[in-house]
Amino acid sequence: MSTSEHVETVRRYWAAAEARDWEAFAATLSPDVVYRVPQTREVVRGLEAYLRFNREFPGDWHVTVDRVLTDDRGAMSRSTFTVGDESMTGLCLFEMDDAGRIESVEDWWPEPYEPPAARAHLAERED
Repeated sequence: MSTSEHVETVRRYWAAAEARDWEAFAATLSPDVVYRVPQTREVVRGLEAYLRFNREFPGDWHVTVDRVLTDDRGAMSRSTFTVGDESMTGLCLFEMDDAGRIESVEDWWPEPYEPPAARAHLAERED
């Protein structure tokens, strides 16, 4: 599969998730998909379990894809997730199978933090 096809698959994945179109979402996934969240140590294995995980995820969340980068093995997306008044950035690493479907998702949720004061002279701060 080409890297442009990986971009399209990831964009279809997120569009289907945002629309709660679980049939279209499933079409982007390998039957053996594995989902991991390293910070919580959660692992979800298999298409049906991953669909259920997403269908039952709590809250009225929304996602906007900010960027998708690819290579020959898969893709990475940076997205903005909004739940109520709270927004957060999510990074997802995707690996694709030979048919171009997503076979693994690694979901990262970097939290902002204040840098050490001793480092203030080394970098500017953005708003």
